[in-house]
Amino acid sequence: MQIDLHVHSKHSKRPSQWILKKIGCPESFTEPLEIYELARRRGMTHVTISDHNSIDGALEIAHLPNTFVSEEVTTYFPDDGCKLHVLALDITEAQHREIQRLRQNIFDLTTYFYQEQIFNIIAHPLYAVNDRLTIDHFEQLLLLFRNFELNGARNNRENLSLKSILNQLTPADIERLADRYTLTPLFARPHQKRLFGGSDDHSALNVARTFTEFIDAPHEVTSLAAIRDCRVAVHGLAPTPQTMAHNLYGIAWQFFRRKFDLGRYTGKDPLVRFLDSSLSPEPAPEPGMLSKVYFFLSARKNKRLKHPLSDSLATLLRHETQRLILENPDLMADAGEDETIESREQRWFAFVNRLSNRVMVHFGNHLLDHLSGANVFNIFHTIGSAGGLYTLMAPYFVAFSQFTMGRDLGTQIADRFAGNAGQRNPAPGDDVHVAHFTDTFYEVNGVALTLQQQVHLAAATNRQYTLITCDDQDRFPEKGVVRFKPVGTYDLPEYEQQKIFYPPLLEILEYCHRQGFNHIHTATPGPIGLAALAISRFLRLPISGIYHTAIPQYVQILTGSGFMEELAWKFVLWYYDQMDLIYAPSRSTCDELVAKGINAEKIRVYPRGIDTVRFHPAKRNGFYSRWDGVSDTAKLLYVGRVSKEKNLHLLAEAFRPLVQRFSQITLTIVGDGPYLEEMKRETAGLPCIYTGRLEGEDLCEAYASSDIFVFPSTTDTFGNVVLEAQASGLPVIVTDQGGPAENILPEETGLVVQSDCADSLFDAMALLLTDSNRCHRMGRAARKYMESRSFETAFDKTWELFGMVNAQKQALA
Repeated sequence: MQIDLHVHSKHSKRPSQWILKKIGCPESFTEPLEIYELARRRGMTHVTISDHNSIDGALEIAHLPNTFVSEEVTTYFPDDGCKLHVLALDITEAQHREIQRLRQNIFDLTTYFYQEQIFNIIAHPLYAVNDRLTIDHFEQLLLLFRNFELNGARNNRENLSLKSILNQLTPADIERLADRYTLTPLFARPHQKRLFGGSDDHSALNVARTFTEFIDAPHEVTSLAAIRDCRVAVHGLAPTPQTMAHNLYGIAWQFFRRKFDLGRYTGKDPLVRFLDSSLSPEPAPEPGMLSKVYFFLSARKNKRLKHPLSDSLATLLRHETQRLILENPDLMADAGEDETIESREQRWFAFVNRLSNRVMVHFGNHLLDHLSGANVFNIFHTIGSAGGLYTLMAPYFVAFSQFTMGRDLGTQIADRFAGNAGQRNPAPGDDVHVAHFTDTFYEVNGVALTLQQQVHLAAATNRQYTLITCDDQDRFPEKGVVRFKPVGTYDLPEYEQQKIFYPPLLEILEYCHRQGFNHIHTATPGPIGLAALAISRFLRLPISGIYHTAIPQYVQILTGSGFMEELAWKFVLWYYDQMDLIYAPSRSTCDELVAKGINAEKIRVYPRGIDTVRFHPAKRNGFYSRWDGVSDTAKLLYVGRVSKEKNLHLLAEAFRPLVQRFSQITLTIVGDGPYLEEMKRETAGLPCIYTGRLEGEDLCEAYASSDIFVFPSTTDTFGNVVLEAQASGLPVIVTDQGGPAENILPEETGLVVQSDCADSLFDAMALLLTDSNRCHRMGRAARKYMESRSFETAFDKTWELFGMVNAQKQALA
């Protein structure tokens, strides 16, 4: 005897998912007779329907062979309203009426079940239907129920946890629980539980995907009561979030198909045929010759369609869908009678992923174009239109979120029954599995360098750490780094070498779910950072973020617009306020964020360190010998991006009179950027060297072979180059605005000058050039200071903070 014990028909009318409520769709749209026929074709010897608090669907097929009446009962713990679902199987209409009368109280309901000898199963017992399920509730279920369900629509991790917990129950456990809750089981051998399986199908796509086999049961059995003690086995395919999402899309498609009679177009319209073949229970038959001719003519017509000018989501979806089907014949070719349900799920996932990526690129480009032009109305219009894209992808977001609900409940229960409750107290960070998102990894700046060092150190110390980024270059694989190909690229006109990559959101979401990360960290608020925030919400994970770039200030410098700066601040504050913990690179940045309205309790100064082995005074050598007449001069050094926001025009302005006072000096600019050519013109005729970007040992030798480091920027929140210079034994000159000033010891390892003031910068450089003893003393002190700030120490502190965030999140949950 084989039967899917948990299937829904159109008589389950109240949807639990908001996406179905939004379109006015019932929880299921499947005809009872269709369920019967599908189940029998898929090998089931018996059929039942278990609608929510209804037996109407089961009654519609009750006259057919090998059927019986069932329902899924919604019941509650009376003290706190914790909602549960129970399968009541093989019941009469009179019993149904009494069940509905008693179902508000789970204790009354289960008492009635055992009085009437009604076959009952607690459905998806580790799934918190209304987010109120606790370990105490589950322990009471062990006393109330003998039969538990392995659910075919929920995370298989829950099923595995449930099996493990139930298999280790002992009579002593039940006796302990009975005393604790003053509750006596109403059945014999209460520690011996039985497991049954059902698909929990709502769309007919997964009928009989999970089912129960009653071993040795007579084929002619018509009553479950007659075989309640028969041996059973559960068979099925483990569900995934794609399974649930496919189910939701299927319900919605079947709803619209019937509401608008779209079935009449399956032989005429390629899109309708594709949707029908992907989202209906069984593929439609091959189109006839006339339909194939129509498809051919329609395809030729669609190839001539130009890209729509409208920002309308509906127009874009129609256009991009037609293009996808035309450009990817495999989407249609894969549909057929022999196609498995798993391949249909994957094919549909690939379609939605490609479609949403194309539309996302369109809206992203429009938004950035409008931002560049400060087109205020168009900015908000595009954001509003793009918001509809969320609805298109919502079934996947819902599915991944549902599959992470109660993630820790099974572990907590298992620990309690294994006697480990309260004993698992790992050190902060020991159980952390981090996904670190960044838009900046392959660039030449302090942030990228720090991230690269973290990747290498995490691998060396066997920490569970994966850096996730987007990049359009072919690069060699690197341990600990996962690169996703961007679905689109936007070139910033102000930053010729800077690109904005649009990440493939669904692909990254699926990857993060599969890898089992338990902490999301975001290094930047760009597209990758937005993806990190979204994924943390969908997977219900704690998220931390570091604010290391003064984005609003950059926007003001690049656009000259106060309005755009204010808009940037609104975005930045909204973004970082979503974090569970914010890392700021300096105390001044912390104060700035608090002044802007961020809660001070969620901000920490980010522990940043430096590789004191790589950057070392011992690497001073003949680096400057490649330039004639430079070796015997005093060498001032700047390292970083050559751009306006770094205040390099002030450095050029201060250096000109400095040359008149000190003839034997050289200014070296290491780096590249949009201001490079203009700065070369401004310093024409002065003793300046422009090396371009330096990496590896060349960079280390450039530091160690110089004498003074000058960093006039006021927009850096940290300034990693300031640490590198000090580790190389150089005194440093920084401004009093931004994070670099907090990374030196004023008057000991360097000098702090007035921001945006060329005269102050001149005075500081002149002071160190005049007093060589002071310059050398500061250089030695700088090296000693950096030895206390090793990268390894800083990374350990960072990892502990990740663990602290996770612990706080779990405590709140």
